[in-house]
Amino acid sequence: MAVEKVDTAGLTDQELLDVYYKMLLTRALSQRMRVLQRMGKGTFAVSAEGHEGAQVGSAYVLRPGQDWTVPYYRSVGVAVTVGMTARDVMMAFFARRDDISSGGRNMPNHFSHRELRIVSGSAPVATQVPHAVGIALASKLRGLDEVTFVYFGDGATSKGDTHEAMNFAGVHRLPVVFICENNSYAISVHISKQMAVENVSIRAQGYGFPGVTVDGNDVLAVYRAALEAHQRARAGEGPTFIEVKTYRLAPHSSDDDDRRYRSREEVEAWSQREAIVRFRALLQELGLLNQEKEESLNRRVAREVDEATDYAEQAPPPDPATVFRHLYAE
Repeated sequence: MAVEKVDTAGLTDQELLDVYYKMLLTRALSQRMRVLQRMGKGTFAVSAEGHEGAQVGSAYVLRPGQDWTVPYYRSVGVAVTVGMTARDVMMAFFARRDDISSGGRNMPNHFSHRELRIVSGSAPVATQVPHAVGIALASKLRGLDEVTFVYFGDGATSKGDTHEAMNFAGVHRLPVVFICENNSYAISVHISKQMAVENVSIRAQGYGFPGVTVDGNDVLAVYRAALEAHQRARAGEGPTFIEVKTYRLAPHSSDDDDRRYRSREEVEAWSQREAIVRFRALLQELGLLNQEKEESLNRRVAREVDEATDYAEQAPPPDPATVFRHLYAE
C-alpha cells in the first residue's frame, strides 16, 4: 500500500526544521522568563507556551523589513520568527539600557524593532489593532508592496478598537491581516461569557472580508491560512481575519493564578495535543527528526537562552539622568 504523501505547505525540509527550532526557542524563552520573574529578577512575565504553532506558523510568511508586524504582549514566537534574537527578548525582560525595543523604558514583551518593522504596542488590550490598520492605509496610499499582520487574543475582540479597525479596513480594502489567537480565556473569562458565537472569525463577514478558523496547534495549517491571507492582501483583495484556536499552557501572566478558573485536567489534556508535540511527531514521520537531531536542537536552544540571559543580566541599566527623555521636547 502506498504511503500517503504529507502536505508540507510548500516548505522545504530545512524550512520545516527552522519552524521547529523557532517553536522550541519560543518555548524556552517563555519558560525562562517565568522562572526569572519568580526569582525576583524581573517585574513581569507573559508566556507564549502553547501558542508556538499559532505564532511561528503565521509569522513565517512575513518578509522581515518589508512587511509590518504589530504584535501583542504574548507574541514571543512572532518576534523571534520575524528576526528578534533571544538576546533582544532578554534585554527587554531585564529592562536594560541597550534594549532595542525601548531602551529599558517599557514592560517586557512590548516588542519593537525598527529594521524588522515590528511596531510596539501599549499595554491596554486591542489598542494596537487600529494602529495596524493605519499602517496598512499608509502602505496602500503610497502604492507599496507591504502587508501588515496584527496579533491579539480573543479578549481583544470584545473591545471597540478591534471592531472599528476591522470596519475601516473592510471599507478601504486594506492590506492587513487580523490574527486572533483564541485560547478560550480573556485572562479568566471564558469565551462563552464573552460572545454568543462559536467562532470569532464569523464577525469578519459583518465587515465585508473573509474570516477563517484554523487549528492553532497545527503549525502548517496556520501557515497555509496566513500565506493565503498574505497573498490576498498583496493582490489588492483586502483584509482577512484568521482565528487561530489554541490554548495557553501557563497562567495568563506572572500575576495570574489560573487554578482559580480552570482545572488541572483541562490543562493536561491540552498539553497532550499542543503544537510542539504534534509537529515533532510529523517531523519524525517525514524522517527529518531523530533523537540525535532533537538533542542537537535542544542544546542549541538552551545555549542561546543561557547566553542571552547571562548577557542581559550583566548589561547596564538605563541612566537615571535620562528618565525624562522622550517625554518632553529637548
